[in-house]
Amino acid sequence: MDTSRCAVCFHPLLGTAAADCRVCSTAAKTPSPFGSSSAPGFTPAHLPGFSGIPSAPATSSPFGFGCPPTPCQLLFGHAPAPATANPSDDPNPFLTPRPASFGEPASPFALPPMPANTNSYGVFDDDEPVEDPPAAKLEAPSSTTNAPLVLKTHCELPAVARGGARDSFAVLVHAKAPAADHTAPRPSLDLVTVLDVSGSMAGGKLALLKEAMGFVIDKLGPADRLSVVSFSHQARRVTRLTRMSDAGQASTKLSVESLSAGGGTDILKGLDMAAKVLDGRRYKNTVASVILLSDGQDTCNRQSYYSYGANNSYDYLVPRSLAAGTNDGNRSTPVHTFGFGTDHDAKEMHAVAEATGGTYSFIENQAVVQDAFAQCIGGLLSVAVQEAWIAVTCPHPDVRVRSIKSGRYESRVLAYGRAASVDVGELYADEERRFLLFVDVPRVAEDDEDVTRLIRVSCTYKESATGKSMQVDGEDAVVRRPAEVTSEEDQKPSMEVQVERFRVEAAEDIAAARAAAERGDYAEAARILDRRQEAARTSDLVGDARCAAVVYELAELSARVSTRREYEQTGRSSMLSGMSAHAQQRAAYVNLCGAMASPTFGATPAPAFGAGCAMPTFGAAFATPAMVDMVGSSRKIREEREQQQQQHSSPPTMPSNGSIFAANNGNSSNPTS
Repeated sequence: MDTSRCAVCFHPLLGTAAADCRVCSTAAKTPSPFGSSSAPGFTPAHLPGFSGIPSAPATSSPFGFGCPPTPCQLLFGHAPAPATANPSDDPNPFLTPRPASFGEPASPFALPPMPANTNSYGVFDDDEPVEDPPAAKLEAPSSTTNAPLVLKTHCELPAVARGGARDSFAVLVHAKAPAADHTAPRPSLDLVTVLDVSGSMAGGKLALLKEAMGFVIDKLGPADRLSVVSFSHQARRVTRLTRMSDAGQASTKLSVESLSAGGGTDILKGLDMAAKVLDGRRYKNTVASVILLSDGQDTCNRQSYYSYGANNSYDYLVPRSLAAGTNDGNRSTPVHTFGFGTDHDAKEMHAVAEATGGTYSFIENQAVVQDAFAQCIGGLLSVAVQEAWIAVTCPHPDVRVRSIKSGRYESRVLAYGRAASVDVGELYADEERRFLLFVDVPRVAEDDEDVTRLIRVSCTYKESATGKSMQVDGEDAVVRRPAEVTSEEDQKPSMEVQVERFRVEAAEDIAAARAAAERGDYAEAARILDRRQEAARTSDLVGDARCAAVVYELAELSARVSTRREYEQTGRSSMLSGMSAHAQQRAAYVNLCGAMASPTFGATPAPAFGAGCAMPTFGAAFATPAMVDMVGSSRKIREEREQQQQQHSSPPTMPSNGSIFAANNGNSSNPTS
């Protein structure tokens, strides 16, 4: 078979008689000797006293994820050009990137060398300088006034008989970040919002998005920086990375208000522009993140050379500098994605969030997009812990770690089960992480100690407000070893372990139900979810609030997966958002137009997200106090705005005394939110 390829994008030319590329009409050339390669892998830090397993070396393609460059990257029109020496010399630094260097026109038959920074569009290094830390922040003690991260362990059972061995004995490791200290300085944020302004956003959608962006701008402080990127069939940097001082907030609001809708949808260009904004920074705040909102399908990249042979993968959408394992320090920049309405590509948005460590939220009820942004901002403005790393060792020589349930967080079992680790990363204030470790408990002799120490845990992390490295030691996981387990106390299972085991199994069932629905077996998908609900109702978990929240999610998802119509309209998006939340143990906002399931589990009502939140809203169990407060603030502002709009739109009524200045008679009703 002929393996010739076209000269521009290396599109395979099928057949022996192929002369021109079917995609770009370029003449054929011989196969390129260069192959694509995967992105660099993740290499964890070594545990104290143990040598970790080194990751295999990996090479990388300068274009990311083995995707070829676009034709416009190879042609002269988008060739790099020299940078402006002074940012102030640029007549329009907010809208146009300054090229990096000029060169001769690239040959259409040869791949030109990429510049060192692999930025073929230009360099966005005109970010506004970060605010100098105030004296109070510099003088603030780092750890004497702040409570440390709390690390605990819980064993499945309090006792195991001496003569009995247990395989896959569950031990829960529970980490909780320090509470928010509102009197102490918080870490500053660099945020890039990537907003869909394609034709489908015209009208009310764009107006709601502008209001939501106004809320975000108001909540950012003078030390935080924001860059707004809009995209349709092209991407545009609307504002540079600007400090949210009074002047910065005012200018950014004007820029957002000027947005108009039109054109197609090219998510790839929007994310690529966001990556270049962050990559080109001269200054960096402590926390960085991207928010992506889209209401439709990507009309520019699917079924193109980007996805050729990609097995329906969405990896090509994620710039290398944002993806896990390719950023500085092997840390990804989280992209929090928001599917706006029922027409967006849920699989695409979920894949982008999953690849970068962000969350995927589904907003069917478009009126609450501001609340969805508020939840995300509430977390980003309360980051308390960074680079958290949990290390586990086995004090007893015969105890072994068999496996770890850690969701999306990378875990390793090392030294033949004598040690393990979990890369936790970033935690918001008051945020919790629970990980199930399954260990083998050995038999012990009659003359051994009365207890067996199963695991010893510690956590190293960096305080985000001060940058100081910290280490905390958790309590050892210990089981008693009586000759026989006869007392009721020794046979009572841990509720903490039971609830977490149920949550993990429910998350696995959601993934299995989604797989069944994707292959068209909607009845089987509903049965999988219903069986897990029934298991909870017949267990000892009735009455637990966290379990009630999970059961309610299962019931809601079961109702939305029962038919093809329901699944394609809201079921797929809801499932993927739930999977995102459970994999990260972080709240992902889902607000649907009406509940389809009963809001009760036993005698316990399903927990609402903050006071007065309409059901259903998934991810409530993972919401932090800062998230709840920010959503409450958003809801109050939104309701006041709706009341004002209603009053202005209602025609005045003529009272009996003939005055046109009488109060509204109250007949009009508030719009549903």
